[in-house]
Amino acid sequence: MKKWMLAGAAALTIALSGLTPAQAEYKAEHRGGTMRLVARSAAGTLDPQINYTLQYWQIYQGLYDGLVAFKKANGADGFTKVPDLAEEIPQPTNDGKTYVFKIRKGIKFSDGRDLTVKDVVASLQRIFKVSSPTAGGFFSVIVGADKCLAEAKSCTLEGGVVGDEAAGTVTINLIQPDAEFMDKLALPHAAILPADAPAEDAGSNPIPGTGAYFVQSYDPNKGMTMARNPHFKVWSEDAQPDGYPDVIQYDFGLTDEAEVNAVMNGEADWMFDQPPTDRLGEIGSKFKDQVYLNTLTAWWYAPMNTRLAPFDNIKARQAVNFAIDRKALVNLFGGPVLGSPVCQVLPPGFPGHVDYCPYTKDPGAKWSAPDMEKAKQLVEESGTKGQKVTVIVEDTAVSKSIGVYLQSVLKEIGYDSEVKPISPNIQFTYIQNTNNKVQISVSQWYQDYPAASDFLYILFGCESFKEGSDSSINISGFCDQAINKKMKDALALGVTDPDGANKMWAEIDKEVTDAAPMAAMFTPKHVDFVSKRLGNFQFNAQFYWMVSQSWVQ
Repeated sequence: MKKWMLAGAAALTIALSGLTPAQAEYKAEHRGGTMRLVARSAAGTLDPQINYTLQYWQIYQGLYDGLVAFKKANGADGFTKVPDLAEEIPQPTNDGKTYVFKIRKGIKFSDGRDLTVKDVVASLQRIFKVSSPTAGGFFSVIVGADKCLAEAKSCTLEGGVVGDEAAGTVTINLIQPDAEFMDKLALPHAAILPADAPAEDAGSNPIPGTGAYFVQSYDPNKGMTMARNPHFKVWSEDAQPDGYPDVIQYDFGLTDEAEVNAVMNGEADWMFDQPPTDRLGEIGSKFKDQVYLNTLTAWWYAPMNTRLAPFDNIKARQAVNFAIDRKALVNLFGGPVLGSPVCQVLPPGFPGHVDYCPYTKDPGAKWSAPDMEKAKQLVEESGTKGQKVTVIVEDTAVSKSIGVYLQSVLKEIGYDSEVKPISPNIQFTYIQNTNNKVQISVSQWYQDYPAASDFLYILFGCESFKEGSDSSINISGFCDQAINKKMKDALALGVTDPDGANKMWAEIDKEVTDAAPMAAMFTPKHVDFVSKRLGNFQFNAQFYWMVSQSWVQ
């Protein structure tokens, strides 16, 4: 990368950031300005221990820190775990069940308060107090978590999380070894917040963090303003580097078309939503130098409520899987350059993935074509023909088109179907809450970290289902005790035999796919469309575009 030289001010920048002289001069040259992001809508609560969306996980990287972090680096290096608020990633003791973290000194929250051991202990307790979506799926392995899951508000994690303020350490004890525990601690749900952060969803009220930026204002109907944290000093370039823009302005309420036009006209620097299919050709030809295309470990799927008619009947769910033309869905998304048909849970190239497709004209490794005759037969056999089915989708161009397609498929196989688009700001939490009686919906899942359990156990494990909760990530309500036990066995085996565990996950993938709590549709590629003035675009494999590491001219 070409390094732009700037005379003067280098010594001050080095003192603040700990960079080499060349790095410091380069950063100083491009530092400043306001970066403008646009999206169709906000993504719900600002609370980092509750929000479970890519849209906000992406921006949390510059706002919050955990004990450990995924490296802020381009490409697959972004999967590397590095120490963050902890001085180092400790080696486990007690047969892999105990970790002792030494907390860094001199770090402040954006409101000026010092980070302390007490904040770390309280934050780990808060995961359970606010019923974080991954409290049961990720953090139930902590000693005392069972009591916290049963009685959230009085959670203490007694014996599980022990702070020693004099020594500056936090000890975490697990009930059993967990090969993925550091990955989980590196996610926003384990962000370290002030000890007095509310023991409930903070909603639209920003919670102070330790990152390079803080949320200055937030109105989910209008936008979010992020400014430099005046108390921030770099302690690790890998974990929390300083950012380039002085202000990051995120505006909500634009249509997909308006987002594209704003970037084209230089009124915005980046758009969150997938560009409408009919604009992809124009973007790819006239603005090709402003487009970045990256393969994702993700999928689009249609979760079906296994506890509500008609999809409490496995034959009804399998019928939908046979009826879907996955090639048509890929075309609605933007064509084969942007997506690939899939029938199973684990995406290609992911740990534990073995090609498998039982829902096609010629069942085997790959999807070939829909089998409408088989689908109609299964609907007849299920006794559910003629029942009313509503498809809940996000109110975006791509999601609505997929929803309308599913509506037509459901009608063709014998259901009285309709599609209901709702704002992306609430759709994800809406489809999780059993009180809303959602039968089928369209959703997406992007990996939390590269492990098979993050798709299979989190989305279809019994512990991820919570009645009447906006944080029930097992949207289908699927709970098969035999499969769930096998998932836990695979998690345990992963500590000593990762390859053997991945073979187990491949078997589990087939069993879940056969049970059809969802209809897998396709794996996507991600399109980032940026303005001419945006430079230093870097795509991190873990959290995607690193917003604060780009500059604006």
